[in-house]
Amino acid sequence: MEKIRMTTPLVEMDGDEMTRILWQMIKDELLLPYVDLKTEYYDLGLEHRNETDDQVTVDSANATLKYGVAVKCATITPNAARMTEYNLKEMWKSPNGTIRAILDGTVFRAPILIKGIVPYVSKWSKPITIARHAYGDVYKNTEIRVPGPGKAELVFTGEDGTQIRETIHNFTGAGILQGIHNTEKSISSFARSCFNYALDTRQDLWFATKDTISKKYDHTFKDIFQEIYDREYVEKFKELGIDYFYTLIDDAVARVIRSEGGFIWACKNYDGDVMSDMVATAYGDLSMMTSVLVSPDGVYEYEAAHGTVQRHYYKHLKGEETSTNGIATIFAWTGALKKRGELDNIPELTAFGEKLEQACVKTVESGRMTRSLASISTCENPVVLNSLDFIKAIRETLDGLL
Repeated sequence: MEKIRMTTPLVEMDGDEMTRILWQMIKDELLLPYVDLKTEYYDLGLEHRNETDDQVTVDSANATLKYGVAVKCATITPNAARMTEYNLKEMWKSPNGTIRAILDGTVFRAPILIKGIVPYVSKWSKPITIARHAYGDVYKNTEIRVPGPGKAELVFTGEDGTQIRETIHNFTGAGILQGIHNTEKSISSFARSCFNYALDTRQDLWFATKDTISKKYDHTFKDIFQEIYDREYVEKFKELGIDYFYTLIDDAVARVIRSEGGFIWACKNYDGDVMSDMVATAYGDLSMMTSVLVSPDGVYEYEAAHGTVQRHYYKHLKGEETSTNGIATIFAWTGALKKRGELDNIPELTAFGEKLEQACVKTVESGRMTRSLASISTCENPVVLNSLDFIKAIRETLDGLL
């Protein structure tokens, strides 16, 4: 078949470890044979981020604003051990956090449902979409290791010199401090993104924080959501027969476990990070969760919700065979290609993305899968494939669909 032509590039953000290996496999086997792929490439591997003092991350985010659609591989957010392993100049911040701050969007994460992969929570029969705030909190924090006794204060100095000062803690010995922030502008963008997504998908929207404890920080989130809903969305929600409600994060967790799914659960940045992993795993496998960052002005960045699969990468380096599920990374590419096709009016590109997603699902439902899926599948005698052979099996299915 003739390759599908693209007119506008995708922003391609390469990543780290085993997902970087899968990234190239996916391009070689599932994309380049079918699509005349146009991308503006950025290497967000940790070594290159270190070489560029993380400027490459900023550049990739600005390119995403320019072109409107990006696809991102999983990346390492370094800790102390990674500092030594990669000989880093400093402990660079989360690249996802940097990109989210520049795009000022909301991350929507939803599971990929496949027959034969039964959720651990027996009542879940519909997907739960996590809407994760994409700015601030611990991902843009400032931290101090307190060396000894002393007074810690939180101080805000206005442009006119006026100060607001609160005591955080009187230390009698060593300790730690962390400062986090958010903005009303970003919280408002988060709220509108969630309300609009709920309208687009005709799903109920839940929002949860801990405003009973965080009476200013979390309570501000709650108030902004309610004000925007009452002013701009309440009638639209009524027309579609969908609901919005707020509850405490601990109550939300209990409600989610008892639910059948089929709604959007909006969370602050860190809550969304944790809960999306919980939801993905409870639906069957962390490698079966899609993720898309949507900015208020309609910029999209697609990625898998999981990390770099470090353990498999170390096996790969030793020359050992791995059986790593690349479906969520494939869906990152298909999501970006479908959106690019939609924006550029290339229906063939959108259709190809949909066919590739169908090929992933049909391959697993036919009994061919990676080890992590085989361990939870109800399929009798599944065929366990290594990383590359699984991608080749998807290609075989894709060829049949095309």
